[in-house]
Amino acid sequence: MNDINLINLAESDADREVARIMQICNACRYCEGFCAVFPAMERRRLFTTGDTAYLSNLCHNCGACYHACQYAPPHEFAVNAPVALALRRAESYEQFAWPRPMARVFQANAMVVSLITTVVLIVILGVMLALINPALFWGVHLGEGAFYRIMPHTIMAGIPMAISGFVIIAFIQGWRRYWRATGARWGGWNAFTDAVSATMSLRYLGGDNNGKGGGCPGETDRLSNRRRHYHHLTFYGFMLCFASTSTGTIYHYLLGREAPYGYFELPVVLGTVGGIILCLGTAGLWREKRRMDPVVKAFSTLGMDYVFIGLLFWVSATGLLLLAVRETGLMGLTLAIHLGVVYAFFLVLPYSKFVHGLYRFAALLQSAEETGPSR
Repeated sequence: MNDINLINLAESDADREVARIMQICNACRYCEGFCAVFPAMERRRLFTTGDTAYLSNLCHNCGACYHACQYAPPHEFAVNAPVALALRRAESYEQFAWPRPMARVFQANAMVVSLITTVVLIVILGVMLALINPALFWGVHLGEGAFYRIMPHTIMAGIPMAISGFVIIAFIQGWRRYWRATGARWGGWNAFTDAVSATMSLRYLGGDNNGKGGGCPGETDRLSNRRRHYHHLTFYGFMLCFASTSTGTIYHYLLGREAPYGYFELPVVLGTVGGIILCLGTAGLWREKRRMDPVVKAFSTLGMDYVFIGLLFWVSATGLLLLAVRETGLMGLTLAIHLGVVYAFFLVLPYSKFVHGLYRFAALLQSAEETGPSR
């Protein structure tokens, strides 16, 4: 019963604006070939709070529909689908989050909360490690196990394990709430594989329903695939870093070998390549976000966008810096900085822009279930 009350937040301004615009678009249907949002819209006549949450998370915020719209401002209908959907999408992150009070705090002060969390964790780790044994903290440590001479493995691994447990529970709760609110249904393995394909290829940042168009508008109405490419770099860079961590775990627990590993061993190679790609992708996304046409920007959501991109960048950048100085006296300080950023990133993960990946995949799954797999 609590979930039902939470999910049916009495028609917010963002919810009402999406419903209003979708009713206008449903009568026009000029943009039906642009992305999955408009075919999904056409299957509805009235738009509930669940429908607006679904459509807003199905939107990839490319802005193409705004530049094509004959009812965009200064027309009296004032149709601006990208902004309306972005505001409703950001609202859904708080609406379905668990526990919701933490999401409310983060939504209101994303930049401040993330900065304070990161700085506090870095200071605590740095001061704690430096005070316990200054000689170890500022010393030069070589070979396998060097990291754990500064911070024991049980502590270094125990903290992220505890954080990860909380994050997984929060993700499951958020997914469950989204699923119930939008009325999503499991459409079978064909729908699942189609949703995976759409996610991995960023099909709807291609400028049409098949992902084979000229891209989406950037700072003007000229089409570009830059955002699509930077998203790919960010996603696959993150996955390579995750593969590096997973491989390192196998090395530690199954092979009995301790980090840091040799520069040409698999965990380091995966982490180095992934870190570089992730830095390039997030820096590119930051640039593209700033270059977006102001008319399709939801300015109240930009803080959350920049925080997520920034944290991802600094997770990878500090990891690469640690790799560069790990055989010097700066390893202890750099390790504290890197771990502080990593821990902060995972702590805010359930309330950050990261959840859009979960909800968007669920939306793509629902879209595939409603239409059948793309051909």
